Amino acid sequence: MKAFLNEDFLLQSHTASELYHDYASKMPIIDYHCHINPAEIAQNRQFENITQLWLGGDHYKWRLIRANGTDERLITGDSSDYEKFFEFTKALPKAIGNPLYHWTHLELRRYFDCDLVINPDTAQEIWTHGNARLKDDSLRVQGIIKSSNVEVIATTDDPVDSLEHHAALKENSSLKVKVAPSFRPDKAMNCEKSGFSEYILALGKAAEKTIQCLDDLFDALENRIQFFNKMGCRASDHGLDFVPFQQGTKSEAESVFKRALAGETLSEADVLLYKTTVLQFLGRQYNKLGWVMQLHYGAIRSINTLMLNKLGPDTGYDAISSRDCSLSIAQFLDSLSKSGDLPKTILYSLNPNDDAMLAVMTGCFQKDYPSKLQHGSAWWFNDTKHGMEQQIVNLSSRAVLGNFVGMLTDSRSFLSYTRHEYFRRILCNLIGSWVENGEYPWDKAALGKMVQDISYNNAKAYFEF
Repeated sequence: MKAFLNEDFLLQSHTASELYHDYASKMPIIDYHCHINPAEIAQNRQFENITQLWLGGDHYKWRLIRANGTDERLITGDSSDYEKFFEFTKALPKAIGNPLYHWTHLELRRYFDCDLVINPDTAQEIWTHGNARLKDDSLRVQGIIKSSNVEVIATTDDPVDSLEHHAALKENSSLKVKVAPSFRPDKAMNCEKSGFSEYILALGKAAEKTIQCLDDLFDALENRIQFFNKMGCRASDHGLDFVPFQQGTKSEAESVFKRALAGETLSEADVLLYKTTVLQFLGRQYNKLGWVMQLHYGAIRSINTLMLNKLGPDTGYDAISSRDCSLSIAQFLDSLSKSGDLPKTILYSLNPNDDAMLAVMTGCFQKDYPSKLQHGSAWWFNDTKHGMEQQIVNLSSRAVLGNFVGMLTDSRSFLSYTRHEYFRRILCNLIGSWVENGEYPWDKAALGKMVQDISYNNAKAYFEF
C-alpha cells in the first residue's frame, strides 16, 4: 500500500517518476486562462483566514458541500467563516475519487506545509495552523504566485474594462510574473439576453464612440481590441452555449442588431446570424494580431432559477449540454479558413463526448504552425483524473500530443496552481505507461523534452508570451 500523496503520487512506474521529477516538475507555470481578480494581485491581498482563501468564490467546493445536505447559510450565507470551513471538512472525506479531495490536500501541503488529513477531527488544528501561516507575506497573493513558480497569468476581462490593475502591475518592477488580460466579449454577442442594449451603450462609452449600427459596433470592438493588445493581451476567450453558424448577409445581421437594441424579440435564426457575424469579425481581428481564439462551449448555465435569483450566476448551478455543435464548428472554422482569416484557435467542450470530434476537427484546419488548432485541456467538470486521461488519450490517438499547449487552471482561486502539478503527474504517468508497455521507446531526453514542452514551452510559444 502506497502512502497517501507520497512523492510518487499518481506515478505508477519508475519511468513516469523520472519524467515527472526530472523534467515536468521543474517547469514554470503559464496559466493562460483563469478567472482570478487582477485587483487582488495588484493589491497583494492578504486573506484573513483560510475560508476566504480556500472557499471564497469557489463554486467547485460549494457544489460539494451542497451535495452533503448542508444548508446554504453555511456555504454562502451569513454563518461564520469557521462554520463554513467546518462544513467543508465534513463533506470532503466522503468525496473519494473526486479531484477536490486531491487538490485540497495538495494545497494544504504545498502552501501550508501541513500533512494532516482533512476531516472534522482535524478541522480546528488546520484552521489554527492555516490562519497563523496566512499572516506571513509568503501567503499574500504575490507570495503564493512566486512560490508556485508562475511565469504568466492570463486573466479574463470584459472589453469595457479600464484594465487599470493590469496597468499598475506592469509598473510594478518587483513583481516578476507577467499578468496579461484576455478579451472576453460575451456580452457584446448575447443579443438575446437582458441588458444587451445597456451593455452596448457601455461599450460605446469605453471606445468613445456612439454605436448605432453594426459598423459602429465593429469599430468599437476593434478599438478595445487594440487597447487590450497594447496592454499585453495575447488571447480572447468566449463562453458560448454552443458554437454558432448561420448563413446570411451583413444587412440582415444589421437588422437583427438594431432590433436587439430596440428590445424586440428575436428568432433563433436571428440570434444565430448575429452571433456568427460578430464572431467572424472578431476572428479576423484576432488573426491580424496573432492572438489565440479560445472557444469554450457546452454549458447550460444557471439552471436553478431559485438560486440564480438568490445568489446570481457562477455560484455552482451550471450543467453539461449535450447539444451537437460539430457541423456548426466545422462551418464556422471553414468560413474563416476560406478567406485566410482563421486565427490560432483552441476548442473546449464541456461535454466529454465531444473529445474525439474536436481532436479530429482540429486536424482538418492545421496550417503554417505546429498544431495551430488545439483541442483544449479537460475543462471544468472534466478536469478530473479520469477526464484528463481521457482528453490526453483522445488527443494523442487522433492528433499530435507533442504539440499540445497543456494545462490551465480556469480558476478563481490563488491556490489552484496545484492543478498544474496534478495534470503533469497524470501526463507523465500516461507516457510512462506507454513506454513500460513497449508502445514507445525509452528515450529519456526526447520524452523529457516532450513533457517539458507540454507543461510549459508549447504554451509560451503558442501564445507568444
